[in-house]
Amino acid sequence: MPALWLPNPADGTQIAVGFDGSENNDWTALRAETRDGFQFTPRYGPDARPMIWNPAEWGGEIPRGEVHAAVDELFTRWRVSRFYADPSGWYSEIGDWSLRYGEDVVSEWPNDKISRMYPAIRRFETDLVTGRITHDGCPITAVHIANARKVAKPGQKFVLGKPADHQKIDAAQASIVAHEAAADAREAGWPSETESHVIVFR
Repeated sequence: MPALWLPNPADGTQIAVGFDGSENNDWTALRAETRDGFQFTPRYGPDARPMIWNPAEWGGEIPRGEVHAAVDELFTRWRVSRFYADPSGWYSEIGDWSLRYGEDVVSEWPNDKISRMYPAIRRFETDLVTGRITHDGCPITAVHIANARKVAKPGQKFVLGKPADHQKIDAAQASIVAHEAAADAREAGWPSETESHVIVFR
């Protein structure tokens, strides 16, 4: 029996967003989180496609026009408090989004910085275990989280890595960054909202 994939939160819901981009090998993914810790893969377009792109399905390249359309719909439908984006390969686009949607909202968030990513992963792990994070059941994200492996780094730290090149983890990375964006939004005084329909990670 396939896992339940819940619909996106209602339009107008306040969210924080994580973006993990690529150009032609890894995938590009957007994940979002509400104030109460509900993580989901935003969907866009007339056929409600997930905001996760596999370059193999687009002629070997990430469809930047699709990503732009998706980000535009994201900001149109929901109230985006923070949008943290890994800039690798997407510096110009992130600059454009910052100018369009606000420099106080869109920020570069390099996920290759061990000093930044390690505590973010630890926070994500802890909040999963304690039930602070719930999710929509996105099957793509579930696969990427299952693929992720801890790669040891100096100072008894670690980052996430792929066990093999074809085992992608981009949606997992985007989930962690989205959680950091949401945590920062809460610390900055995110207003309370009531959300519903959640699945607890197991």
